Amino acid sequence: MAAAEESLRRRKAENAGAEPGSPPGRGPGHEPTGCNARLRAGTFWLTRIVLLRALAFVYFVAFLVAFHQNKQLIGDRGLLPCRTYLKSVQQYFRGPVGWDAVSYAPTLLWLLDWSHMDSNLDALALLGLGVSSFVLLTGCANMALMATLWVLYMSLVNVGQIWYSFGWESQLLETGFLGIFLCPLWSLSRLPTGTPPSQIVLWGFRWLIFRIMLGAGLIKIRGDQCWRDLTCMDFHYETQPVPNPVAYFLHQSPWWVHRFETLSNHFLELVVPFFLFLGRRMCTLHGALQILFQAVLIISGNLSFLNWLTMVPSVACFDDATLAFLFPSGPGGLKDRVLKLQEEAARGLRPPPRYGCMVRRAVHVALGVLVAWLSVPVVVNLLSPTQVMNTSFNPLRIVNTYGAFGSITKERTEVILQGTASLNASTPDAVWEDYEFKCKPGDPGRRPCLISPYHYRLDWLMWFAAFQTYEHHEWILHLAGKLLANDATALSLLALNPFENRAPPRWVRGEHYRYKFSRPGGRHAAAGKWWVRRRLGPYFPPVSLPDLKDYFQSREWPYPELP
Repeated sequence: MAAAEESLRRRKAENAGAEPGSPPGRGPGHEPTGCNARLRAGTFWLTRIVLLRALAFVYFVAFLVAFHQNKQLIGDRGLLPCRTYLKSVQQYFRGPVGWDAVSYAPTLLWLLDWSHMDSNLDALALLGLGVSSFVLLTGCANMALMATLWVLYMSLVNVGQIWYSFGWESQLLETGFLGIFLCPLWSLSRLPTGTPPSQIVLWGFRWLIFRIMLGAGLIKIRGDQCWRDLTCMDFHYETQPVPNPVAYFLHQSPWWVHRFETLSNHFLELVVPFFLFLGRRMCTLHGALQILFQAVLIISGNLSFLNWLTMVPSVACFDDATLAFLFPSGPGGLKDRVLKLQEEAARGLRPPPRYGCMVRRAVHVALGVLVAWLSVPVVVNLLSPTQVMNTSFNPLRIVNTYGAFGSITKERTEVILQGTASLNASTPDAVWEDYEFKCKPGDPGRRPCLISPYHYRLDWLMWFAAFQTYEHHEWILHLAGKLLANDATALSLLALNPFENRAPPRWVRGEHYRYKFSRPGGRHAAAGKWWVRRRLGPYFPPVSLPDLKDYFQSREWPYPELP
């Protein structure tokens, strides 16, 4: 009897110390944890981990592309050597390397020895690969690491010339710049309790995705008539820069499917961005819709890492309660630790802010002011009827304009490079053999490639070259000269060299072709052809290596050496 009374008194004492509304036996030391824990809305500890890993993944792909292709494109013997470009910048500002030259083209290469530019480019890419791999695998990052990634990639973009002239390069730099301020200064903890994610930085990411999507939608409405007629998707899958196998089948969809696709595109780019400002649930819906939209675009074409990158700022739309399903439950896990942080904050048990926290807040406020100031010309451009897309208003590319496919090509044309060993290129019996690129259409029987998020920069530029004449793209004659010498570096950018293990061709020419998808069930498809092509005429006339000697010398390009 005495034992029962003592037990009753003990339970009453425990319940007296419980918080109001808590069930019996659930006092302050008995909070639910582990698999039964449900995170509260409004914190972004897990959001930061997911966002940084997603950003690191895109950085990894970008540096991988750079490592594999920079030597061939901008290296010592590249198609557009960056050493020549930096010299031209230096000459333009009339003197040694000074602030004007550095601010015009900010890059670490100004500080390095130009006599071994291939090694410099490899070093930048390899360092970027190493740092991005660490962040991707561990989920740990600090300002120093993220700033390193940003400076390294900016150093490549600003000497990449036409090969790095696309909107996703500036978009990665802007996203990466914001990523620097999402992290603590030095700590590499995945959950640095002293530095919670800043709301200013999170809104910086949301402001970025808002401008990306709205800019893309407005440039379409103001651009090609087919976006207003809802007919653009009748052509897009066939004429996009680098189609994939799925695009072949999507192109065959009924007309009403294409109308629905175009309307959906307008809704997602012109209406959904405003969901960001309508509270937590609508913001979450915005993030989910935009990520789903980008996933569809990834499936339907090879658009480099653009769509993967566009997903990154959308992650800032989700709080810890939304992203909790991505993390395992259990005592001591990230979810459990975040739950404890939330409970401490709810009880007011967090320590008072230290001096370092105050400095950090001041830095974030300064960042917000900077982004707002740099956004002024961007917003003016968005509202302008003469809107331009994918433009930077500052050399560091911190805040930029964006847009995609403001105009849609209705016919697909391709430049096919051919070589011949014949002594006379003009004789009817000359046998011309095609070079095949890694991914762009060539042989009508070759299946379209599937490479996203990887990116073949030369293939992409060949798509643009087909719209204009070779005089607008002088690098294509540089490529022809290298093919005439069987240059191994340049040929590594191609999938097929018809003169492999043979003497190099005596002549190389460019032919212009019109390409269309074959019709499923038709004669060409039955013969195993994905494409039907028709010759339009010459793109550039047959050239030999001696013909190009003066052309190379006038541009300070290394003259190819015959093997």
